[in-house]
Amino acid sequence: QVQLVESGGGLVQAGGSLRLSCAGSGPTFSTYAISWFRQASGKEREFVAAISWRTYSPYSTDYADSVKGRFTISRDNVKNTVTLQMNSLKPEDTAVYYCAARPTYARGQYSSPLTYTHWGQGTQVTVSS
Repeated sequence: QVQLVESGGGLVQAGGSLRLSCAGSGPTFSTYAISWFRQASGKEREFVAAISWRTYSPYSTDYADSVKGRFTISRDNVKNTVTLQMNSLKPEDTAVYYCAARPTYARGQYSSPLTYTHWGQGTQVTVSS
């Protein structure tokens, strides 16, 4: 089992930066691919970024088109954390951000929420204009 806890959300002005962290528990954390999703008020949950599972780097990553070049996902399996560095934030990035874990046997695109077995409680990110 893996438990995920997000942190680092907050209020920032447009153009600013935030760094979100996803802390995972359990000895099998490194065997899960980890993704960030977000859900804005009144909208469906959408994929943001993913990083593959591997014991050693380099990992593979994937990003939604809307965040490419602005967001960077990384992981530290020693600390059991996945970080989402968000730069050049826009008001449309405002949402609750969730991290999610996907086991090695899962298939399909990272962007499909149905392939994830564990979710965090979410952290609010608000970008003011």
